[in-house]
Amino acid sequence: MDSTTVLDLFRRCEGLLEGHFQLSSGLHSAGYLQCAQVLRYPEHASALGRTLAEQAERLQPEVVLSPALGGVIIGYEVARALGVPAMFAERRDGDLQLRRGFRIEPDARVLVVEDVVTTGGSTRETIEVATAAGGEVVGAASIIDRGEEPVSFSVPFDALVQIPLSAYEPSECPRCARGEPVLKPGSRPGH
Repeated sequence: MDSTTVLDLFRRCEGLLEGHFQLSSGLHSAGYLQCAQVLRYPEHASALGRTLAEQAERLQPEVVLSPALGGVIIGYEVARALGVPAMFAERRDGDLQLRRGFRIEPDARVLVVEDVVTTGGSTRETIEVATAAGGEVVGAASIIDRGEEPVSFSVPFDALVQIPLSAYEPSECPRCARGEPVLKPGSRPGH
């Protein structure tokens, strides 16, 4: 799947929205990528997961770790395509933590997989979770990098699509200045 095919898929599934949105990062944007609209179809999730897995295979990951909630489905599909375990981190008491009962083996090669990256905050937190659990993070991947500039991490990063969608602090948001109501479609409580 190339980037044009991925974006066409998002449009067909009504996963690329226009309006005034508060992202899970707290930033505001006129564009929102709703991966759940695409990933609810197993054939799409599987195809996207296989494509990300093909890009990440060179890193030889032994575990895929994703942040809940958005990264769980695509993380599972990437792990399935790679033939490795899928794990996730979830928010407890405000902190991202490895799901209770999951254990990353010492020095296991971890690939962090996310659905959409804007600022890279969730991915960085997930990298920290993997490292704290004893893993060696060998890379990160997402379906979409929606940052105005491609995001960079301390590990190799691949995205199927890089689509710059402007994001603003609420105090600098042009739509807020016009008094437009903001929608909060994200999955992170408190944002």
